[in-house]
Amino acid sequence: MAVGIFDSGLGGLTVLDAVSRRLPEVPFVYYGDNAHAPYGVRSADDIFALTCAGVERLWQEGCDLVVLACNTASAAALRRMQETWVPAEKRVLGVFVPLIEALTERQWGDNSPPREVAVKHVALFATPATVASRAFQRELAFRAIGVDVEAQPCGGVVDAIEQGDEILAEALVRSHVEALRRRMPNPEAAILGCTHYPLMEKVFQEALGPGVRVYSQANLVAESLADYLTRHPEFHGTGSATRYLTTGDPASVTNKATQFLRHRIAFEAA
Repeated sequence: MAVGIFDSGLGGLTVLDAVSRRLPEVPFVYYGDNAHAPYGVRSADDIFALTCAGVERLWQEGCDLVVLACNTASAAALRRMQETWVPAEKRVLGVFVPLIEALTERQWGDNSPPREVAVKHVALFATPATVASRAFQRELAFRAIGVDVEAQPCGGVVDAIEQGDEILAEALVRSHVEALRRRMPNPEAAILGCTHYPLMEKVFQEALGPGVRVYSQANLVAESLADYLTRHPEFHGTGSATRYLTTGDPASVTNKATQFLRHRIAFEAA
């Protein structure tokens, strides 16, 4: 048994990299649905169906615990999956809650009522589907009150990153930050609500300015997963080798992923 990491493409590799460093003794199976990426422009029903298919494939690999390292899937599909589809002996977790817990300065697993927090003005950068779902605002409302969230759908950024076009990705990031600041001139914090965006974190920070704290997900998710496995050791996998599965062309995805992470990893057909 291993822990599954699901993403629509390559962005989840930022999460896998962080959880592997935090939990070196845990084996992982990564599933990238590269054949259907990006998810951010798909309908909620499409995202639900594709995410369920990927999670089922990870279950076949013995991954009774799966982390959706994809904000779009977490936003558009996770709640529906947990309420109507995931069997009692399996677990599927998302990536929003650890980010919100950090933003609101709550301990991992703190389920106390929502309360006032220090940060009042938050910028959210995410895919169009994640923004449309309003999942971030919904999860935030469970933990904090009085927080104004301005969301910016960042069309094109994931495509540019997946294609390795850093110049275009940087230009798009700056354009999206400018668009958001016209509506919220002085955000106190910014959420990078896509697992691809850590690769552009410096660009977001430069465009936002030094007075804005930028929250990225990978390390927060890694810490949250470590805490979860401490509390639920029955999902702690055995073995040592991490595997990489893709619905796309394995050779092409391997090349892109190696460029993405700047060290070689080898994908096999899902």
